[in-house]
Amino acid sequence: MSAADPEANLEKAISGNIDAIRKRIAKAAVAARRDPADIRLIAVSKAQPADRIHAALAAGQRLFGENRVQEAQARWPDLRAAYPDLDIHLIGPLQTNKVKEAVELFDAIQTLDRPKLAQALATEMEKTGRHLPCYVQVNTGEEEQKAGVLPEQADGFIAECRTLGLEIVGLMCIPPAEEEPGVHFALLREIARRNGIERLSMGMSADYEIAIPFGATEVRVGTAIFGDRGDWRQLVGR
Repeated sequence: MSAADPEANLEKAISGNIDAIRKRIAKAAVAARRDPADIRLIAVSKAQPADRIHAALAAGQRLFGENRVQEAQARWPDLRAAYPDLDIHLIGPLQTNKVKEAVELFDAIQTLDRPKLAQALATEMEKTGRHLPCYVQVNTGEEEQKAGVLPEQADGFIAECRTLGLEIVGLMCIPPAEEEPGVHFALLREIARRNGIERLSMGMSADYEIAIPFGATEVRVGTAIFGDRGDWRQLVGR
Protein backbone atom coordinates (compact mmCIF):
# COMPACT_ATOMS: atom_id res chain seq x y z
CA MET A 1 0.00 0.00 0.00
CA SER A 2 1.51 3.30 -1.07
CA ALA A 3 2.24 5.99 1.48
CA ALA A 4 1.83 8.67 -1.19
CA ASP A 5 -1.80 9.31 -0.31
CA PRO A 6 -2.26 8.94 3.46
CA GLU A 7 -5.95 9.88 3.30
CA ALA A 8 -6.72 7.17 0.74
CA ASN A 9 -4.71 4.65 2.74
CA LEU A 10 -6.58 5.51 5.91
CA GLU A 11 -9.97 5.22 4.20
CA LYS A 12 -9.00 1.86 2.72
CA ALA A 13 -7.81 0.54 6.09
CA ILE A 14 -10.89 1.60 8.03
CA SER A 15 -13.26 0.49 5.27
CA GLY A 16 -11.54 -2.89 5.30
CA ASN A 17 -11.88 -3.15 9.07
CA ILE A 18 -15.59 -2.33 8.95
CA ASP A 19 -16.18 -4.83 6.17
CA ALA A 20 -14.29 -7.55 8.06
CA ILE A 21 -16.26 -6.90 11.25
CA ARG A 22 -19.57 -7.01 9.40
CA LYS A 23 -18.60 -10.34 7.88
CA ARG A 24 -17.71 -11.72 11.32
CA ILE A 25 -21.02 -10.43 12.69
CA ALA A 26 -22.86 -12.15 9.85
CA LYS A 27 -20.97 -15.41 10.40
CA ALA A 28 -21.73 -15.39 14.15
CA ALA A 29 -25.38 -14.55 13.47
CA VAL A 30 -25.83 -17.38 10.97
CA ALA A 31 -24.19 -19.81 13.39
CA ALA A 32 -26.67 -18.67 16.04
CA ARG A 33 -29.57 -18.99 13.56
CA ARG A 34 -30.15 -15.27 13.60
CA ASP A 35 -30.64 -12.77 10.79
CA PRO A 36 -27.43 -10.67 10.45
CA ALA A 37 -29.62 -7.69 9.55
CA ASP A 38 -30.94 -7.68 13.13
CA ILE A 39 -27.50 -6.77 14.52
CA ARG A 40 -26.23 -3.21 14.22
CA LEU A 41 -22.60 -2.15 14.39
CA ILE A 42 -21.94 0.90 16.55
CA ALA A 43 -18.60 2.50 15.72
CA VAL A 44 -17.21 3.83 19.00
CA SER A 45 -15.71 7.16 18.01
CA LYS A 46 -14.69 8.52 21.41
CA ALA A 47 -11.40 10.42 21.31
CA GLN A 48 -10.75 9.41 17.71
CA PRO A 49 -9.28 12.05 15.40
CA ALA A 50 -11.48 13.61 12.74
CA ASP A 51 -9.73 11.91 9.82
CA ARG A 52 -10.64 8.45 11.13
CA ILE A 53 -14.28 9.47 11.60
CA HIS A 54 -14.39 10.84 8.06
CA ALA A 55 -12.88 7.58 6.81
CA ALA A 56 -15.62 5.59 8.54
CA LEU A 57 -18.26 7.88 7.08
CA ALA A 58 -16.75 7.43 3.63
CA ALA A 59 -17.06 3.66 4.17
CA GLY A 60 -20.80 4.06 4.74
CA GLN A 61 -20.85 3.79 8.54
CA ARG A 62 -23.62 5.93 10.02
CA LEU A 63 -24.16 4.60 13.55
CA PHE A 64 -21.66 5.92 16.09
CA GLY A 65 -21.27 5.83 19.86
CA GLU A 66 -19.84 8.70 21.89
CA ASN A 67 -18.81 8.69 25.53
CA ARG A 68 -18.83 12.39 26.33
CA VAL A 69 -21.41 15.06 25.58
CA GLN A 70 -18.79 17.78 25.14
CA GLU A 71 -16.77 15.78 22.63
CA ALA A 72 -19.87 14.89 20.66
CA GLN A 73 -20.94 18.54 20.60
CA ALA A 74 -17.64 19.46 18.98
CA ARG A 75 -17.88 16.73 16.36
CA TRP A 76 -21.36 15.89 15.12
CA PRO A 77 -23.55 18.99 14.58
CA ASP A 78 -21.58 20.11 11.51
CA LEU A 79 -21.39 16.57 10.14
CA ARG A 80 -25.17 16.14 10.29
CA ALA A 81 -25.56 18.66 7.48
CA ALA A 82 -23.49 16.43 5.20
CA TYR A 83 -24.81 13.13 6.59
CA PRO A 84 -28.47 13.60 7.58
CA ASP A 85 -28.88 9.85 8.21
CA LEU A 86 -26.42 9.84 11.12
CA ASP A 87 -27.49 7.93 14.22
CA ILE A 88 -25.47 8.99 17.28
CA HIS A 89 -25.82 7.15 20.60
CA LEU A 90 -24.52 8.23 23.98
CA ILE A 91 -22.71 5.21 25.42
CA GLY A 92 -20.84 6.93 28.25
CA PRO A 93 -22.01 8.22 31.65
CA LEU A 94 -24.44 11.15 31.57
CA GLN A 95 -24.44 13.78 34.28
CA THR A 96 -27.75 15.49 35.01
CA ASN A 97 -26.28 18.92 34.24
CA LYS A 98 -25.67 17.73 30.65
CA VAL A 99 -29.16 16.37 30.01
CA LYS A 100 -30.34 19.35 27.98
CA GLU A 101 -27.39 19.10 25.60
CA ALA A 102 -27.69 15.30 25.40
CA VAL A 103 -31.37 15.36 24.44
CA GLU A 104 -30.65 17.97 21.79
CA LEU A 105 -27.65 16.17 20.31
CA PHE A 106 -28.09 12.39 20.51
CA ASP A 107 -30.50 9.99 18.84
CA ALA A 108 -30.50 7.49 21.74
CA ILE A 109 -29.28 7.35 25.33
CA GLN A 110 -27.73 3.99 26.28
CA THR A 111 -26.58 4.82 29.80
CA LEU A 112 -29.71 5.46 31.84
CA ASP A 113 -28.83 4.14 35.28
CA ARG A 114 -30.38 6.08 38.18
CA PRO A 115 -33.69 7.70 39.20
CA LYS A 116 -32.36 11.28 39.25
CA LEU A 117 -31.17 10.95 35.67
CA ALA A 118 -34.43 9.32 34.59
CA GLN A 119 -36.42 12.22 36.03
CA ALA A 120 -34.16 14.80 34.40
CA LEU A 121 -34.43 13.09 31.00
CA ALA A 122 -38.19 12.75 31.28
CA THR A 123 -38.55 16.42 32.17
CA GLU A 124 -36.32 17.61 29.33
CA MET A 125 -37.96 15.36 26.75
CA GLU A 126 -41.41 16.53 27.78
CA LYS A 127 -40.23 20.12 27.59
CA THR A 128 -38.68 19.82 24.13
CA GLY A 129 -40.97 17.21 22.62
CA ARG A 130 -37.90 15.22 21.58
CA HIS A 131 -38.49 11.75 23.00
CA LEU A 132 -35.34 9.69 22.59
CA PRO A 133 -35.23 5.90 22.89
CA CYS A 134 -33.37 4.89 26.04
CA TYR A 135 -31.40 1.86 27.17
CA VAL A 136 -30.97 1.03 30.83
CA GLN A 137 -27.36 0.29 31.70
CA VAL A 138 -27.05 -2.72 33.99
CA ASN A 139 -23.91 -3.24 36.07
CA THR A 140 -23.96 -7.01 35.60
CA GLY A 141 -20.65 -7.46 37.41
CA GLU A 142 -21.73 -5.29 40.35
CA GLU A 143 -18.45 -3.39 40.09
CA GLU A 144 -18.14 -0.40 42.40
CA GLN A 145 -16.21 1.68 39.88
CA LYS A 146 -18.65 1.09 37.05
CA ALA A 147 -21.94 2.82 36.26
CA GLY A 148 -25.21 0.95 35.88
CA VAL A 149 -28.14 -0.21 37.95
CA LEU A 150 -27.55 -3.41 39.91
CA PRO A 151 -29.20 -6.52 38.43
CA GLU A 152 -31.55 -7.03 41.39
CA GLN A 153 -32.74 -3.44 41.06
CA ALA A 154 -33.19 -3.48 37.30
CA ASP A 155 -36.85 -4.56 37.16
CA GLY A 156 -37.97 -1.85 39.55
CA PHE A 157 -35.91 0.81 37.83
CA ILE A 158 -37.24 -0.12 34.37
CA ALA A 159 -40.80 0.13 35.73
CA GLU A 160 -40.02 3.52 37.27
CA CYS A 161 -38.61 4.82 33.98
CA ARG A 162 -41.69 3.68 32.11
CA THR A 163 -43.93 5.39 34.66
CA LEU A 164 -42.06 8.62 33.88
CA GLY A 165 -42.92 8.17 30.20
CA LEU A 166 -39.45 7.21 29.03
CA GLU A 167 -39.24 4.84 26.06
CA ILE A 168 -37.11 1.96 27.32
CA VAL A 169 -36.16 0.09 24.17
CA GLY A 170 -33.07 -1.76 25.34
CA LEU A 171 -30.52 -2.74 27.94
CA MET A 172 -26.75 -2.20 27.89
CA CYS A 173 -23.87 -3.75 29.82
CA ILE A 174 -20.07 -3.77 30.03
CA PRO A 175 -18.91 -7.06 31.56
CA PRO A 176 -15.89 -7.14 33.87
CA ALA A 177 -12.75 -7.47 31.77
CA GLU A 178 -11.42 -10.47 33.71
CA GLU A 179 -14.63 -12.54 33.67
CA GLU A 180 -16.30 -14.75 31.08
CA PRO A 181 -18.55 -12.31 29.18
CA GLY A 182 -21.16 -14.89 28.24
CA VAL A 183 -22.38 -15.11 31.84
CA HIS A 184 -23.08 -11.39 31.82
CA PHE A 185 -24.69 -11.42 28.39
CA ALA A 186 -27.00 -14.21 29.54
CA LEU A 187 -27.96 -12.20 32.63
CA LEU A 188 -28.77 -9.13 30.55
CA ARG A 189 -30.84 -11.23 28.16
CA GLU A 190 -32.87 -12.64 31.05
CA ILE A 191 -33.57 -9.19 32.51
CA ALA A 192 -34.68 -8.04 29.06
CA ARG A 193 -36.92 -11.10 28.58
CA ARG A 194 -38.88 -10.64 31.77
CA ASN A 195 -39.35 -6.92 31.10
CA GLY A 196 -40.43 -7.27 27.48
CA ILE A 197 -37.35 -5.49 26.11
CA GLU A 198 -36.07 -6.45 22.66
CA ARG A 199 -32.78 -4.57 22.19
CA LEU A 200 -29.49 -5.59 23.81
CA SER A 201 -26.40 -3.40 23.44
CA MET A 202 -23.58 -5.73 24.42
CA GLY A 203 -20.29 -6.90 23.03
CA MET A 204 -17.22 -4.83 22.19
CA SER A 205 -14.08 -5.33 20.09
CA ALA A 206 -12.88 -8.35 22.08
CA ASP A 207 -16.16 -10.17 22.58
CA TYR A 208 -18.86 -9.04 20.13
CA GLU A 209 -18.94 -12.47 18.48
CA ILE A 210 -19.66 -14.02 21.88
CA ALA A 211 -22.51 -11.56 22.46
CA ILE A 212 -24.38 -12.41 19.28
CA PRO A 213 -25.60 -15.90 20.29
CA PHE A 214 -26.92 -14.31 23.50
CA GLY A 215 -29.10 -11.92 21.53
CA ALA A 216 -27.04 -8.76 21.02
CA THR A 217 -28.81 -6.34 18.71
CA GLU A 218 -26.07 -3.69 18.88
CA VAL A 219 -22.36 -4.32 19.25
CA ARG A 220 -20.06 -1.44 20.19
CA VAL A 221 -16.72 -1.64 18.41
CA GLY A 222 -13.94 0.93 18.57
CA THR A 223 -10.40 -0.44 18.50
CA ALA A 224 -11.14 -3.10 15.88
CA ILE A 225 -12.34 -0.34 13.53
CA PHE A 226 -10.11 2.61 14.32
CA GLY A 227 -7.12 1.05 16.07
CA ASP A 228 -5.66 2.59 19.19
CA ARG A 229 -5.42 6.34 19.23
CA GLY A 230 -2.20 7.41 17.56
CA ASP A 231 -0.56 7.09 14.18
CA TRP A 232 -3.00 5.70 11.60
CA ARG A 233 -0.23 3.56 10.07
CA GLN A 234 -0.81 1.00 12.79
CA LEU A 235 -4.07 0.17 10.99
CA VAL A 236 -2.22 -1.03 7.90
CA GLY A 237 0.82 -2.56 9.58
CA ARG A 238 3.29 0.16 8.61
